[in-house]
Amino acid sequence: MIYGSKASGAENETKPVQPLIDLGSTTLQTRRGNIHCLTVVGQIEGHMSLPNGAKATRYEHVLPLLAGLEADEGTDGVLFLLNTMGGDVEAGLAIAELIAGMSKPTVSLVLGGGHSIGIPLAVASRRTFIAPSASMTVHPIRMNGTMIAAPQTYHYFSRLQERIVRFVTKNSAITEETFTALMMASGDMAADVGSVIYGDEAVACGLIERIGTLSDALTALYDEIGRKPA
Repeated sequence: MIYGSKASGAENETKPVQPLIDLGSTTLQTRRGNIHCLTVVGQIEGHMSLPNGAKATRYEHVLPLLAGLEADEGTDGVLFLLNTMGGDVEAGLAIAELIAGMSKPTVSLVLGGGHSIGIPLAVASRRTFIAPSASMTVHPIRMNGTMIAAPQTYHYFSRLQERIVRFVTKNSAITEETFTALMMASGDMAADVGSVIYGDEAVACGLIERIGTLSDALTALYDEIGRKPA
């Protein structure tokens, strides 16, 4: 059980956090190993809180959870279920880097969509799957709000873009040239640049390892657990 503090009226009492409801996670205990299933849904929330009612994955919840799973001797592997529209770039990269740095077996399954900064999250696991009907949107970095129109601003955007490209190409089989071409394509998205690719296309270009279902992802994770030295 994961615990945390939650205010309840004037009492401000401490109550246990319900993992499935509050964090979108649950633990599956089987004879082949103990699997922690974590969902990455909605928008990746960064330093600013999203409006009430918006579905969000909050990095301040996910980061310590992943650190705890890495250290937990009772957890044999982690399954990530993704259906995300993207969101804050640095928060998404922080989560992706933590996943990529885990020694425990990890498997990701893209369901619905793994868009924008959801792409580094999708490729960060040791094994990656995508449902046939799922899609992924590859596009350059966008920035909301007021920008200072100075050379330093554009240089910052360029370096941030490079960080994403390096991470994705390091953790998947796609080449930098192919990923950049998808990112800068002009004929696929109305009034924007980028590409929308679907299950088979994501596998064909090397972004995702293979088409799969939940049972495929679980089988791969159990196989990884079985190969891990005792």
